[in-house]
Amino acid sequence: MSTPPRCTLVSWSTVYSLSRQLARTIKASGFRPELVIAVGRGGYAPARIVCDFLHVTDLTSIRVEHYTATEKQSEVIIRYPLRADIRGRRVLIVDDVNDSGDTLQALADYLATFQPGSLRTGVLHEKSTTTFAVDFVARRTRAWRWIIYPWAVIEDLGAFVAQMSPRPTNLSDARQRLHELYGIRVSQQTMGDVFEFMDDTSPDE
Repeated sequence: MSTPPRCTLVSWSTVYSLSRQLARTIKASGFRPELVIAVGRGGYAPARIVCDFLHVTDLTSIRVEHYTATEKQSEVIIRYPLRADIRGRRVLIVDDVNDSGDTLQALADYLATFQPGSLRTGVLHEKSTTTFAVDFVARRTRAWRWIIYPWAVIEDLGAFVAQMSPRPTNLSDARQRLHELYGIRVSQQTMGDVFEFMDDTSPDE
C-alpha cells in the first residue's frame, strides 16, 4: 500500500446506533422485508441487529470477497452462494459499507436471477466514491476514509503493522505510528490484542 489511508475506528456502540438508524430508515420507507441477507463478512452483525429492530426472523447470508484485509481484489467473488429460496419474496441485503459499489452491484445482479418479489439494499456507511447507490443508508461520508469496524480490528490493524518498516517492536511504538500514519488512536489493550494474535511475538509494553 503506497500511501497509508486515513482511517476511522468504529466502536460497537456506534455500530448499534447506526444499525438502529438504518432500521428506522427502512421502516419509514414502508418497505417490510420478509428475508434479510447479510453480506459476509462485514454485514453479519448489522444484519442481525436490523432483523431484531424490524422483527424479521428469516436471516441468511452470502459470502462475498472483494477486500482481503485492506487490499482490494480485482474482481468480486461470490465465495458461498445463496442457499435460500427468495422467489417472490421481499428481500433486504445488508452490508457494513458501500465503498466502490462493486460488491453490492454484483450481488444485486446475482440475486435478481433468483426472481425475488422485490430487492433492496442497506448499509451503515455509504461513501461518495460509490457507483452503486443503495436504497437505505444510516450515514453518508464525503471525505474518503478506511472504516475499521469492531469485527475487523485485529485483521486491519495487524495488516497495517505488518506493512510497517521497520516493524514495531513494542506497543507504544506501534500505537504512535498508527496515529502518525493512519490518523487513529488505538488503546493499549487493543494494541496488545493485535500483537498477541498476529504471531508469537510478545512486544514490550
